[in-house]
Amino acid sequence: MQWTYQEIFPHQDFSHLARTVEQYLSLDTPLWWVYEEAREQGSRGAGEHGSMGEISFSQSQTPIACLWVGNAIDQVTGSRHAHIFLLYVIPTYRRRGIGTALMRYIENWAKQRGDRQIGLQVFESNTPALNLYHQLNYQTQSLWMIKSLQ
Repeated sequence: MQWTYQEIFPHQDFSHLARTVEQYLSLDTPLWWVYEEAREQGSRGAGEHGSMGEISFSQSQTPIACLWVGNAIDQVTGSRHAHIFLLYVIPTYRRRGIGTALMRYIENWAKQRGDRQIGLQVFESNTPALNLYHQLNYQTQSLWMIKSLQ
């Protein structure tokens, strides 16, 4: 999480992110990792909390991407749905289909658990992410607006 924020806002201190992860990471908020070795061997390379089915990963492998998902409540209908907290691919591994594969994976996962939609928040300045989400038919539902009080 810190890598993605540092990339977008390189001069900002993100020491608070550890507390955020501690508050939100649980068995109800799955986290999938992609490892280079698994990808090169042709496996899907993603594992919930480190493993998925017959695929397991050792601590010595270095992750190249991750997907962290939680739950949200639709403000209009009141129904629960998956919400993407974080999708990150290390820059040298981008434009290889990893982000798209993770998004398709989470869409299937959400459908299987009965979700009717997936939500996410993306910085307006994050053009590569916006392009990916638009290509996958994600649409803007609302705008999060802020006003600086300084």
